[in-house]
Amino acid sequence: MSTKNKILDAAELLFADKGFNGTSLREITSLGEVNLAAVNYHFGSKKELIKAVMSRYMNELSPRLESVLNALCQEDTQPSLIEVFSAFIEPLLYLNTFKDNGTSTFLQLLGRGYTDSQGFLRWFLTTQYPEVFTLFTQAVHKAYPELSAEEMFWRLHFTMGTIVFTMSSTDALIGIAENDFERQVDIAGVIKRVIPYVAAGVAAPILI
Repeated sequence: MSTKNKILDAAELLFADKGFNGTSLREITSLGEVNLAAVNYHFGSKKELIKAVMSRYMNELSPRLESVLNALCQEDTQPSLIEVFSAFIEPLLYLNTFKDNGTSTFLQLLGRGYTDSQGFLRWFLTTQYPEVFTLFTQAVHKAYPELSAEEMFWRLHFTMGTIVFTMSSTDALIGIAENDFERQVDIAGVIKRVIPYVAAGVAAPILI
């Protein structure tokens, strides 16, 4: 394995587990068995390393997600919000074939971008992969055209909060499902369970 990939692999594991703010470059170099000079050579800074970690996943996810969202936007019929959110299932689960436990790791990393107040990362994702966000917004608007841009902002923000909390608790949720309800649930099952919930939230009546 190349030194660059050693750094990326170590960084993503630590970032997902401890957060971007809670992970030091020293911890990354220790886990990756590389020196600090190698990190500076390949990435230049911690911010650039964070971007590179996210890009590995987004480069795999975005074309697949763009394809299914574009198909929804081009259909003559109006999609349901469940159909819009369900468009994420297969592209997200593909990440498990890209990397071991890739789906959960990516969603945890994405959540860290919000909970760790990494504004630069959100800016990077929206500017580097604008088509994903544009198509998703268009699909939501097509499914619920009465939703204003402001109300959509709030509802999608609340949706992200739900997703972040759920995916950061995946192991615990899977354990509870098995111990309390004798249900065998995997990451796909968790995603499929949360979709109707967030779709219903976005589809709630406008009260303001």
